[in-house]
Amino acid sequence: MTNISIYELRIVKEGKEQYEVEEKITSPEIAVKTINEIFDLENKAEEEMVMMTLDTKNKATGLFRISKGTINASMVHPREIFKRAMLHNANSIMLFHNHPSGDLDPSQEDINTTNRLADSGTLLGIKLLDHIIISREGHLSFKAKRLL
Repeated sequence: MTNISIYELRIVKEGKEQYEVEEKITSPEIAVKTINEIFDLENKAEEEMVMMTLDTKNKATGLFRISKGTINASMVHPREIFKRAMLHNANSIMLFHNHPSGDLDPSQEDINTTNRLADSGTLLGIKLLDHIIISREGHLSFKAKRLL
């Protein structure tokens, strides 16, 4: 006979704060406004990646800080992103990261990572709607630039 344990997974809110967001996320501009109000990515000195989970009607259901990095890099792995998305019953996700340098051009690593995440999401049935780079200079939507 072998002993085995029973486990349970739970999502725990990181505080009691609640934020008001638009009823539906219908554009990169609405999504960026929401993310900047809560995470202030445009003014961060290090790269950070955050994720918004959405339901089937594109209503935001949750926000997650995925990683915090250095002035020019932030490590992400599909496992860390989609673990949170699955636990939150997400239909789709949007990813955001900042470029402290102000340069909105995606690096080759940004493009490769986005494609890898989109492929992972397709496999899991959780669509990556967009990946948006944010800086003090504005924002760049991978979807709008046809990079996704």
